[in-house]
Amino acid sequence: MLNDLQKEIIELKDEKNAIILAHNYQPKEIQEIADFLGDSLELCIKASEIEGKDLIVFCGVDFMAETAYILNENKKILIPDTEAECPMAHMLSVEDIKAAKKVYPDAAVVLYVNSLADTKAEADILATSANALEVVESLDEDKILFGPDGNLANFVSCQTDKEIIPIPDGGHCYVHKMFSVGDIVSAKEKYPNAELIVHPECNADVQSLADYVLSTGGMISQAKSSNSKEFIIGTEIDLINRLKKEVPDKEFYPLFDEAICKTMKLHTLEKVKNALINEEFEVTVPKEIAEKSLASVQRMIDVSK
Repeated sequence: MLNDLQKEIIELKDEKNAIILAHNYQPKEIQEIADFLGDSLELCIKASEIEGKDLIVFCGVDFMAETAYILNENKKILIPDTEAECPMAHMLSVEDIKAAKKVYPDAAVVLYVNSLADTKAEADILATSANALEVVESLDEDKILFGPDGNLANFVSCQTDKEIIPIPDGGHCYVHKMFSVGDIVSAKEKYPNAELIVHPECNADVQSLADYVLSTGGMISQAKSSNSKEFIIGTEIDLINRLKKEVPDKEFYPLFDEAICKTMKLHTLEKVKNALINEEFEVTVPKEIAEKSLASVQRMIDVSK
């Protein structure tokens, strides 16, 4: 049952001819008013397909809204809170990429979609946690500069014969770094029959103990198709809200109760309402960067479809 503010937002959205896109890590009340909910890859593809809408309200972090703009230069992209930044995306700079290219001039540059627009412009192709291996395998080069998440780079490296070179040193998601082997031992003792699924941004020792290492979209698919009735979920805690809604006949337990992305939670219903009423805060990318970035984004989408 939607509350009055949620209903008001839906009415405003229709009046403004807007669409609301939200990431799986958004809080439950934001998920409930979104037109489309997904992981980074799903949101990129959806953003590339939007027609007939004047406004896109993006309930996610900065790099996601930038990507939506890159794919929709003629639409107004709004983010409800400008402080909603991805710390990992800010760990990689253009200077880091250029320095790595000098050391490895024959390497292709694959950047995680969790990167800022100016760094995307330096990439040959982008990748997400859902398609990173597929993207790497699609390239002719045997050496791959991969950033900014070191754990995802290692995850891909273990599955390919290509040399994966992480950039920068130590790039990570602070939320997925929270999970430990001790958390797994405790969860398995408490829920011995549960299937354990973790995200590839988790540390290698955590990944090694999981039944599956999957993107958030992959976690949802696995939960739907698996014969298991119980699941321990090793990612940001609000994915469980979507899992409970879409797979109501199964049980889901967080691997760690405090795995919370604080910047994702900056968006509130009040801020979404403000974004629609005042058409703020607008996200743009300089034209030259947007044009260069579009090529790497589109290559990723083409590989994934």
